[in-house]
Amino acid sequence: DILPRESSLAINFDFKDQSVLITGAGGSIGSELARQVIKGNPKKIVLFDISEFNLYKIQSEIENILSHGKYKISLVAILGDVKNKNRVKEIIIRHSVDTIYHSAAYKYVPIVEYSENIFEGIQNNIFGTQSVCSSANETCVSKVVLISTDKAVRPANVMGATKRVAEMIAQSYNSEQNETNFCMVRFGNVINSSGSVIPLFMQQIRDGGPLTITHKDVTRFFMTIPEAANLVMQAGELSKGGEVFILNMGKQVKIYELAKRLIHLSGRNIANDNDQDGIQISEVGLRPGEKLYEELLISGNEDITDNKKILIVNENFPDKNLLQNKLTKLIAASKTHNVSSAIDILESMVEGYVQENKILK
Repeated sequence: DILPRESSLAINFDFKDQSVLITGAGGSIGSELARQVIKGNPKKIVLFDISEFNLYKIQSEIENILSHGKYKISLVAILGDVKNKNRVKEIIIRHSVDTIYHSAAYKYVPIVEYSENIFEGIQNNIFGTQSVCSSANETCVSKVVLISTDKAVRPANVMGATKRVAEMIAQSYNSEQNETNFCMVRFGNVINSSGSVIPLFMQQIRDGGPLTITHKDVTRFFMTIPEAANLVMQAGELSKGGEVFILNMGKQVKIYELAKRLIHLSGRNIANDNDQDGIQISEVGLRPGEKLYEELLISGNEDITDNKKILIVNENFPDKNLLQNKLTKLIAASKTHNVSSAIDILESMVEGYVQENKILK
């Protein structure tokens, strides 16, 4: 009822005799990956998350699924931080990890945009990814699939910029060796994920309104969580190394129209000047770092795959020495908490990134 297209799930995956590690396993995408990886019958699933509560929730759910199914899968739930390379490497070695889905990230644009949180976003999204890629590289993991975002394309915010740098790191590691296959999958919003607009709208409808939108012209790509996770896994299967995959998410959805549709689907009316017996829709203005619309392509160049919902794009990235030089400068800026310097470095690294909005203080 919400998406202007058909959703589809496909392909049976084969993880037989494999150990699969999912970082950010308690998140919306990470937890759905865990549910779907089970169907590939791996020998072990390693759930890795920094949040004890989120880890507990997904561990309990997967244990319940396994107890009622035909699967004989070892399940391990590990608390930890992806930024701790020694910890990540230790986990990979101890559990003989073959495939990593790296979904751990800070993703809420306004939170990461706040001046006191910028370096947490940089540390987690950039250096956490470097930690995972470096650990996988040194331990000869077969495949690393990085979960990325459309906000990495010509970003208007720190979060998007850090995710594009994370992509560059994975691209760089893939270019220098052949043991580990690194690829990344870029897509837009997923319906009903934690912090997404739809649960917020539904709560606002239950409260009697108003529904708050940032701007009447804002549009976003949307996909269901199961479909996004399924396509991430399909892209990983297609990967030969170094690809930036983008998911074909159909047409962008206007958030204002989405709000109206949800009100009607809830059996309510929309209040207007002539009829106040209904739910109001109120514009509150764009938040720092928000764009009216998102994009999936930087280069504008895309190649088709055997799956019409998965495309490959060729994105340029700096050579290893230049990239490492920039990352070293980011570390230095982080140590002195120099926000303006960090922004300048990110702008010099990420194509199309210009910090137009003032950082929240």
